[in-house]
Amino acid sequence: QVQLVESGGGLVQAGGSLRLSCAASGRTFSSYTMGWFRQAPGKEREFVAVIRWSSGSTYYSNSVKGRFTISGDNAQNTVYLQMNSLKPEDTAVYYCAAGSQRMLRVVVGTNYDYWGQGTQVTVSS
Repeated sequence: QVQLVESGGGLVQAGGSLRLSCAASGRTFSSYTMGWFRQAPGKEREFVAVIRWSSGSTYYSNSVKGRFTISGDNAQNTVYLQMNSLKPEDTAVYYCAAGSQRMLRVVVGTNYDYWGQGTQVTVSS
């Protein structure tokens, strides 16, 4: 069974930074699309960022563009989300997900095949 494990969440002050990690095991993901989503209490799951594992191309939601950076380490089969200039509205449980490299609508969560357990990010004002 493929497993995705997030880490790096925690409590930070507004304007601070945090780096999330998503480690994959079970099989290689050299040709996969890897995404980050988040969900705040009482709100719908929201797309955050995505990276094409092979090409390195990235795409971000408007709410995080210019503040967050997604990257990947192929040797360690790990995806990262560097979060800078954090705002209280960024508070949520963050999930990593994996899907087909040929995926077109990368903002649609149901297009992904595997999900991690989530890690809590809390930003204080």
